[in-house]
Amino acid sequence: MIGVSGVSVRYRGRSERALDDVSLIAPRGQLTAVVGPNGSGKSTLVRTLVGRVPLEAGRITVDDVAVRDEARGTLAKRMAVVTQREEPAFALSVRDYVALGRYPHLGLWRGMAGDDRAAIDRAVELTETAPYLARTITELSGGEWQRVRLARAIAQGGEALVLDEPTTFLDVGHEMSVFELLSRLAAAGDAVLLVSHQLNLVARFADRIVLLHRGRVAAEGTPSDVMQASVLEQVYEWPLVVTRDPAVGAPALLPLRVRRP
Repeated sequence: MIGVSGVSVRYRGRSERALDDVSLIAPRGQLTAVVGPNGSGKSTLVRTLVGRVPLEAGRITVDDVAVRDEARGTLAKRMAVVTQREEPAFALSVRDYVALGRYPHLGLWRGMAGDDRAAIDRAVELTETAPYLARTITELSGGEWQRVRLARAIAQGGEALVLDEPTTFLDVGHEMSVFELLSRLAAAGDAVLLVSHQLNLVARFADRIVLLHRGRVAAEGTPSDVMQASVLEQVYEWPLVVTRDPAVGAPALLPLRVRRP
């Protein structure tokens, strides 16, 4: 379980907090989605989870163990993170890049063993990235790169997975396949915390939604609880209606056009 309790973050030189007393829980066995407009604090939350920005207040835990710098090695065995941005520094082969996910388990002296290779093979199969294995990561398209990054996180293992906009650059089919995969991982017992702008897909797949607005939690609960037109219009500052997805019955957001003279 990933727990965020009373977390506040303020960037240097800023008068307002990027996160202001944010609390949420991403339990095992559920897909928890964090949504909100640009600048609402979604990516800051992920950066805080991986220790890139310090806490001004609050506490973050994984399985009730506080996330601290001195526990990073242990944490990496339990939680994998796919950040929003990552530029490849070296032209590694895709196979070697996915294998980097096993690094927290190897240490300095242990070589790759059977369980490590099995974890890599499983990650490649789940993300359908086998056709890319012989290529280098600098030869991948944006969508292919996203899927390979997801494969590395799955190969890392653990029972908690955090993803910041993992479907960026993906076409409709691969976008759906990623959401289906994350739903299966959650159903199998993982704690999956997903940051996404795709409200309609989130409403289809998420067990719980946390809506951020200006660094604070504006609403949280089931998709039906959060996907309310009165709430979303105020947060996104745009007229909209919320209908029902005809395929699965989930709430669906429909932005309206604004006619201007």
